Amino acid sequence: MTPRTRTGTAALAVLLLTVTAGCAGADRAAQDRPAATPARSGGSPAAQRPAAPGGASAPTPFTLVASGDVLPHDSIIRQAAADAGGSGYDFRPMFAGVKSVVSQADLAICHMETVYGEEGGPYTGYPAFKSPPEVAVALKETGYDSCSTASNHTLDDGAGGLRRTLDALDKAGVKHAGSARTAAEAARPTLLKAGHATVAQLAYTYDTNGYPLPDGQPWAVNLIDQDKIVADARAARKAGADVVVVSIHWGTEWQPEPDDRQLTLGRALTASRTGGRPDIDVIIGTHAHVPQPYEKVNGTWIVYGMGDQIAGDMINYAGEHDGRGNQGSIARFTFSPPATQGARWQVTKAEFVPQFFDTGRGRVVNLNAAIKKGEERYTEPRDAIRRVVLDRGAAKDGLVMGE
Repeated sequence: MTPRTRTGTAALAVLLLTVTAGCAGADRAAQDRPAATPARSGGSPAAQRPAAPGGASAPTPFTLVASGDVLPHDSIIRQAAADAGGSGYDFRPMFAGVKSVVSQADLAICHMETVYGEEGGPYTGYPAFKSPPEVAVALKETGYDSCSTASNHTLDDGAGGLRRTLDALDKAGVKHAGSARTAAEAARPTLLKAGHATVAQLAYTYDTNGYPLPDGQPWAVNLIDQDKIVADARAARKAGADVVVVSIHWGTEWQPEPDDRQLTLGRALTASRTGGRPDIDVIIGTHAHVPQPYEKVNGTWIVYGMGDQIAGDMINYAGEHDGRGNQGSIARFTFSPPATQGARWQVTKAEFVPQFFDTGRGRVVNLNAAIKKGEERYTEPRDAIRRVVLDRGAAKDGLVMGE
C-alpha cells in the first residue's frame, strides 16, 4: 500500500514494483499458485444503571472495541462468493469468529480500507480495489457501529467509489469517518452513543496512493495534518463528545515497530490539551499489515497498528509469503465516567484480543478462544502477536490479553 505516482505509464510500472509486497500480496499469491446504534445488551443497559439524584440515570462505564484493516483481495471476494452458495457475496461467515467480541461491546469500530464497486460488479483486488457492497452488511451484522474510511485506497475508484462506499455503509446502518460526499458532511464529526457517553470518531490517512482529491472536493478524504486533527478533536468536543477517538492510517508496511512519524505525531497529539483536559482520548492505527505495539503516551493509549483483520495470503517486500500479514489484534478499552463534571473519561481497563485470518479456512479466528477449544496450531501466532503488542512496555500500564 505504498503511494502510487500520479502520472504516466512509467510511474505505473514503478508502482507495480513497489506496492506488490503490500496490498497486492494476496493476489500475487493467488496468481502464483455492518444511524448511531444504542449501547448493546452486552454492555451497560440503561435498566441496570443506578439512579442519580433527581431520578436521572448516573453515567456508567462503556466498552470500546476497535479492529484492523478490512482488505478484500481477489481471494477474499472468491471466498465470499462461495459462502453465498453461488448467488451474490456473503462476508458474514468470515467475521463469525470474532462476532462475540465485537457485538458484546457498547461501541465497535472497524477500518474499511477499500471502496465498493457497483451492485453486481465487476469487483477487483489489487492494485485498485473495488469490493462488493455486501461487505457493509457483514460489518453491521458482526456488530460494528462505525468504520474509518480514510486510507490510501479511498480514491481507488475516484469520487464514485467513495460515494458508493458511504452510501452502502449508510444503507447497512454503519456510520463512518474519514471521507465525505459533501463539504457539510466533511465538517460534521461522527458522533456515536455508548451508554450515556457520546463518542466522536475522527479518521485520517497518510496518502491516497497518489490519486489527487476530486476536482472541487478538497474535503473528500482527510489527510494527516497535526493541526487539523487537533482542531477537529476540539470541534468534536464542542459538539458534545465525551470521548474522542482518532483513527489513523499510518506507519511503515511490514515493520512491527512504530516509525518516527508515528512516534512524533503520537506524542504531539496525546500532549494536546484544552483547559487541562486532553483533546484526544485514544488513537487507533492501521495500515502496516502487521501487528504493532500498544503504548500509553502522555496518559493516552495509542495502538500503533492493529494489523489486518480480513486479507488474503500476503507477500512481503522480500517477495515471500508472510503469515504476519494475517495476524492482528482487537483493542478493547473500558472507559469509566469522570468523578467531576467536565473531567476526562478514564480508561480503567485496557485489553487486546489476538486474532488471525486463516486463509485456508477463509475465516477470522479469535486465537485465545480457538486455543481453549484445543486448536493448538494457533499458539505460535497468538504468542507472536502478544510479543509485538507488549514490546513497548504496555503491560506495566495495565494492558492485558483478553478473549
